[in-house]
Amino acid sequence: MAVSSTPMNLTRAAHVGISVSDLDASIAFYQALTGREPVASGTMHSVPFGGSQGLSTAELRYATINLDNSLGIDLIEFRNPPGEPTRGAANRPGSMHLCLRVDDFDVVYRRMKDAGYGFLGDDYTFIAGEVTPAAALGTRVAYFNDPDGTNLEIIRPEGGFAA
Repeated sequence: MAVSSTPMNLTRAAHVGISVSDLDASIAFYQALTGREPVASGTMHSVPFGGSQGLSTAELRYATINLDNSLGIDLIEFRNPPGEPTRGAANRPGSMHLCLRVDDFDVVYRRMKDAGYGFLGDDYTFIAGEVTPAAALGTRVAYFNDPDGTNLEIIRPEGGFAA
């Protein structure tokens, strides 16, 4: 398939929507992670909106937490119809992860641990012989899941990853 040379005006992400089973627990988790309060919250009950997502209806609660770059994290608890957990492990095609850039890796890492949230493994710093290009060396990452299993990453990028 040929890529069009016509400008699409697709310049940045607006938000990421994350379906959750318990909105209040997810708000607490994302507040611990980001240190931010929701900027919006509410409810919706709409058959047409549900239809736009391939559902019979959409009865839901939601909250939005904004990051510095204007990316919103929309937490959405579908009450009707309720959904099944996906549990999308990192290596499963179709799964995704949300990567959050941090200025002080240790502060965020400690804050999550102190709040009782665990990581999938130890944090990792990219080293020579394991990653290319060399400009990525020194980048530090840690992976974890939110209460519903959404894959998340914190990163303190270096070199080519810092752009």
